[in-house]
Amino acid sequence: MARPALKRLAVNYVVDHYQTSRRQACRIVNLHRSNAYYRSRKDPKLELRARMRELAQVRIRYGYRRLHILLRREGWKLGKDQAYRFYSAEALQLRSKRLRRRKTPVGRRGRYVPKRANQAWCMDFVADQLVDGTRIRILTIVDVFTRGALAIEVGHRLRGEDVVRVCRQLVASLGAPELPAAPRHWPRGGQLESGEGWDSGPRGC
Repeated sequence: MARPALKRLAVNYVVDHYQTSRRQACRIVNLHRSNAYYRSRKDPKLELRARMRELAQVRIRYGYRRLHILLRREGWKLGKDQAYRFYSAEALQLRSKRLRRRKTPVGRRGRYVPKRANQAWCMDFVADQLVDGTRIRILTIVDVFTRGALAIEVGHRLRGEDVVRVCRQLVASLGAPELPAAPRHWPRGGQLESGEGWDSGPRGC
């Protein structure tokens, strides 16, 4: 609020809302009374601004630079800064970005909490590298309730067939769980989103 024009607006606000004198309002805002009563003597150039509005309505995609060029061609005398000031005062700015559509909110699904062992499994792949530079992949299957590792399969390349084979071995020895395929990561506390990410697991479990 350093410019006198803004301080004059503040003085008018204080006088209107707090029913104080203009002298006291000037003292509060720290504005000299001569500046408070000052009225600009500059030509408002209403005809030029009206012509700019007309051109902006015809040339919808033109900014203030192109409108400045058109006005200069018509014989109007104004600089780029003055054209930008009138352009902003008339609220002719264009939106540079389109409004994004708001996404419809999706409610959270109920959390599935396993009550016993072998009720829900969680699987994930881990990649590592040996000392000689050989890359390996590790398939880990964990019981969500007990957090115990049910199977750890290591290989250079683990494909879907390998995942199905390991899962079938676990089903044969432990029985099939209620939720046979797990998300990539499961939250702390052993709580899983019911149905979230389970379709990405192997179909043969």
